[in-house]
Amino acid sequence: MGMTITEKILAKSAGKKEVRPGENVWLNVDVLMTHDVCGPPTFQIMEREFGEKARVWDKEKVVIFPDHYIFTADAHANRNVNILREYAQKYQLPNYYDVGTERYKGVCHIALAEEGYDRPGTVLIGTDSHTCTAGAFGLFATGVGNTDAAFVLGTGKIWEKVPESMKFIFEGEMPQYLTAKDLILQILGDITTDGATYRAMEFDGHAVHNLNIDERMTLTNMAVEAGGMNGIIAVDEVVRTYLAQKDIFDYDEFESDADARYHSVYRYDVQKMEPVVAMPHSPDNRELARNVAGTKITRCYIGSCTGGKFTDFYNVAKILQGKKVKAPTFVVPASTAVARRLREESLNGSTIEQILLDAGCVIAPSSCAACLGGPADTVGRSVDGDVVISTTNRNFPGRMGSKKSEVYLASPLTVAASAVNGVITDPREMMD
Repeated sequence: MGMTITEKILAKSAGKKEVRPGENVWLNVDVLMTHDVCGPPTFQIMEREFGEKARVWDKEKVVIFPDHYIFTADAHANRNVNILREYAQKYQLPNYYDVGTERYKGVCHIALAEEGYDRPGTVLIGTDSHTCTAGAFGLFATGVGNTDAAFVLGTGKIWEKVPESMKFIFEGEMPQYLTAKDLILQILGDITTDGATYRAMEFDGHAVHNLNIDERMTLTNMAVEAGGMNGIIAVDEVVRTYLAQKDIFDYDEFESDADARYHSVYRYDVQKMEPVVAMPHSPDNRELARNVAGTKITRCYIGSCTGGKFTDFYNVAKILQGKKVKAPTFVVPASTAVARRLREESLNGSTIEQILLDAGCVIAPSSCAACLGGPADTVGRSVDGDVVISTTNRNFPGRMGSKKSEVYLASPLTVAASAVNGVITDPREMMD
């Protein structure tokens, strides 16, 4: 019997010819990533359990990005960043991207791709649930707890159960009013937030392979919203070209065998799909955008690892150019590289940044910002009574700030159209 992409990567990492779902294996980790929220407790556990002779197993394979609670006066948040800085210095870790320096990158998941850590065929472990984003590059990437991460820090190994795989096939030519966010919200509505628990979510089909890297990362990013262990897309020319631009050629490509066994297979025709939103308070509370059109909103948020990439803002600019927003709209580029591209790249003669500013958006420095709520001085953080429409990936009570606010998740196109009208709006109303 054949194997899926995920099974093949895990077999390679475990030094086996084959693995099967349910089998427990020791994996050799290629990259361990952490950040300012989970890094400090991970470091503390590692030093406590490994003792005075604690050593990082491979300095080149540990990557640390401060990104969650960065631009704040909160003393606890600043202390966490100081701990990252001290740990990186103590163990002489070269891949620490300190805030306040030219090395600062922004949101870890986007920075991992930009800095060339997402390499096909490898195993990437992170102390963040959205580490699965990296699966867009045909690698196994998953989030783990601090204790597991501390063990990886000291040994380079992790004990994992091989997951079953689910396959999601999107066929057809993607309509211009749909984005990857609509595809993953459609899936979430169909299988719910525990529909892929401890399973691999493999995305395939003509529509998926026509997506650029930014959009693919949106699909794999939200695998964890269905409980997925990882999301993954087979390597194709889009990935090869992205990596070649970074002079990365040395990696292993894997494809699922024709006779690979899946837990389940879902098929979609994108031509028959419509823009959707996730209503409060769960990513699987799906509804067609046109069915909630007219719902009054008090603020809009465009950012995060799911919705703060360049393609997200390009889509927003297509809607906002020549228009003004009626609801306060906060823009947070996911990375410093994305922020730079907003200043450099144009649409119909205006830079993307200028289009956003002319429309009345507030642009903040690159970070996770209000996606995770954050301290009281976090830009875009929701307050009591807010009704937010957001490009982020979670809308649980309190996720973006106040527990007395409501958050609708939507594509960048839907958020932009809603910002213009001040009410939730189907983006097709504003597209040719």
